[in-house]
Amino acid sequence: MLALSTFWWLLAGVAVIAEMLSGTVYLLLIAAGLAAAALAAHLGFGLTVQIVTAAVIGSGLVLFWWRVRAPARRAGLAAQADPDLNLDIGQTVLVDYWTADGTASVMHRGARWRVEPENPVGSVPMPGPHRIVALVGSTFVVVPLPAH
Repeated sequence: MLALSTFWWLLAGVAVIAEMLSGTVYLLLIAAGLAAAALAAHLGFGLTVQIVTAAVIGSGLVLFWWRVRAPARRAGLAAQADPDLNLDIGQTVLVDYWTADGTASVMHRGARWRVEPENPVGSVPMPGPHRIVALVGSTFVVVPLPAH
């Protein structure tokens, strides 16, 4: 027979592994709630107290983290331009040439990406180094880096 504390520790471990695969912090906070339930089981509390402990600690930590991150969300970058969500934002790519339609193709992280200028003007943009400012679908939106 599997002890309840072992069950809670296994669930916490699964949540941590899922966290590592997903890259969000929320599953880690849920895992903390599950670990708290395991501790409650070790202390001899009943199943109801263990479940309530997991729910209160896990959801409380999630709400706390959501509240801490709320000012950053309100500060306002759209998800497509948020470097916390898209690690390519702020990286530099080298545009060798622009096509007549104002797009380009660049190699970045071992793959070919479509690139568009942030503020397309009437003419074709200049080639050279550009900084990624947004990711729209599978297209990088870039701005030219100033010439030195």
